[in-house]
Amino acid sequence: MALSDVKTAAARLSTLVDGLDESTARGDSVLPGWSRGHVITHLANFSRAFTRQVEYALRGELIEVYDGGRPARDAEIEAGAHRPAAELTADLNEAVAALLAAWDRVGPDDWSRPILHRNSTLAQGIDATWRELVIHTSDLGLSSTPDDWPAPFCAHLLEFLRPRTPDGVHLILQPSDGPLWENGTGQDHVLTGTLTALTAWYAGRPSPTPIAGPAPELLPYP
Repeated sequence: MALSDVKTAAARLSTLVDGLDESTARGDSVLPGWSRGHVITHLANFSRAFTRQVEYALRGELIEVYDGGRPARDAEIEAGAHRPAAELTADLNEAVAALLAAWDRVGPDDWSRPILHRNSTLAQGIDATWRELVIHTSDLGLSSTPDDWPAPFCAHLLEFLRPRTPDGVHLILQPSDGPLWENGTGQDHVLTGTLTALTAWYAGRPSPTPIAGPAPELLPYP
């Protein structure tokens, strides 16, 4: 994954929310119980939190992703979700721009620096940034869907989500437009469809086109 992929995803998100009106901001997102305002607020807050992860890592320090942990994160999303549409988009654009600027400061020798997000590294952190921007852009339920996910992103996301395959299941995904992918051991579950549809299903998102086969109940998102 390259920083250019993250910048492409950020540009797509910015274009999608440009000119967002009040009715659209209050409308339902793809995520149950969340309006588009919730998704936009989450993306802005994530961007600020991850800017902090990068800045501290470059100083050789560690800091929690969100002060107050998950409860504080959730409360801030709820508190910010109902702001006027113009405020939501301005906050998002400012936060994402700051995050991209932080990633631009990461040098070739910095990628192994540790961060507290998933107790990982900056190299893994930029992958997390990519996932958040691409997936949640689709979650807005506007003109972007998982059908827009690039093949390299689908391949990355499938690998990241391997822990979702339950014990006793040999999951076999047979995309009509990509290589076979499999995970786990046990009873075969063969699913067919497009790569984006199969990836969306594995990510717990609505499939943009039908998939066929006996779909197992997946474990929680890792």
